[in-house]
Amino acid sequence: MKQLYVGNLPPEASENSVRDLFAEFGTVRSIKLVKDIFSGRCRGFGFVAMEGHEARAAISGLNGRMLGEKPLRVRFEEPRSKGPRGRGRR
Repeated sequence: MKQLYVGNLPPEASENSVRDLFAEFGTVRSIKLVKDIFSGRCRGFGFVAMEGHEARAAISGLNGRMLGEKPLRVRFEEPRSKGPRGRGRR
């Protein structure tokens, strides 16, 4: 299972719309969109879990594809680096 970072999502994006977008490349195991606490709208990024070969196909097919006015950014999620005090990035 591979975790993908998806950036440049429009504020109107929903889990269903993102699932439909990625479903053409394989089975979507899970989706987590980061939402604004107050408005409940998408903050522009999220995470999608897919099998390895399907995730690579999704990256090839969706990275740079225009969604709304911005090109999507799709890549493998990178582990958070530890800062000088042992905390993750903020």
